[in-house]
Amino acid sequence: MKLTRRRFLQGAGAMVALGAGGTAYAVGLEPHMRLVVSEWDVPHTHWPKDMPPLRIVVLTDIHASNPWMPVARIRGIVEQTNRLKPDVIVLLGDYVAAMRRYGTTEIPIADWSAELSRLRAPLGAYAVLGNHDWWNDPEGVREGLEREGIQVLENDALKLNVHGGPVWIGGLGDQLAFRAKGGGGVDDLPATLAPASGDDAPFILLVHEPDIFTRVPDRVTLTLAGHTHGGQVYIPVVGRPVIPSKYGQRFAYGHIVEGGRHLLVSSGLGLSGLPIRFMVPPEIAVVTLTSELGNAYRAIA
Repeated sequence: MKLTRRRFLQGAGAMVALGAGGTAYAVGLEPHMRLVVSEWDVPHTHWPKDMPPLRIVVLTDIHASNPWMPVARIRGIVEQTNRLKPDVIVLLGDYVAAMRRYGTTEIPIADWSAELSRLRAPLGAYAVLGNHDWWNDPEGVREGLEREGIQVLENDALKLNVHGGPVWIGGLGDQLAFRAKGGGGVDDLPATLAPASGDDAPFILLVHEPDIFTRVPDRVTLTLAGHTHGGQVYIPVVGRPVIPSKYGQRFAYGHIVEGGRHLLVSSGLGLSGLPIRFMVPPEIAVVTLTSELGNAYRAIA
């Protein structure tokens, strides 16, 4: 489903009907003042029973811009991420701004990437690009991340040594890279999985848009995605009015299990479409991949 201004306004109409107080909260408070840490335990048969759990912090859809996601806000997100003591950090695209019609000013790549350079994890930080990165300056975004020590994976995978055992981490090229010009994406799932051919070690797949999940094979232990922003608006009873996915609500948010395959979609940090969030606060997602059953979900305000 294409996220247009008209469709978003139609969906947000129900929220606005809640009154001026709800609208003020959605515009002025939740996007700026709230930040939650959502923790998900993902037990999986692919994860060796003798290997300790892997703690992954997911950051996605930052959309660096003034006034909605300024440098100081990004710095605070980085500091909170480091306090979570992740084993590895993954960034799932859309680092650059949107919403120019609302007076948004872009933050230079060098400024926001310098803040991300402060991220710390024993296994490092890995990234993919998102559709807005491709629609603006893909080479600049890629160079900015890699200059700061964050490796960008695009239709490729590498093997990490995790607690003494091998784990693959792969990054898929963006699926909507050329949509703005009437084209398609740069995603190549077979090429992304190819380095791990013949290897049964756990495989973590990083993607921006979750729609690829319908084609992800059982070989992949866990797919991590962003892009949807969790709809940015959640209305009790009504639900999430608009999700930028051709599958609608199916991959809107959270831990999705289909046929034994696992997908985690984060609602992300920034804003796109309209400068509002309602009951979908900016989120740092913490995913613990383990062989044992834990709490399915817990959110810390």
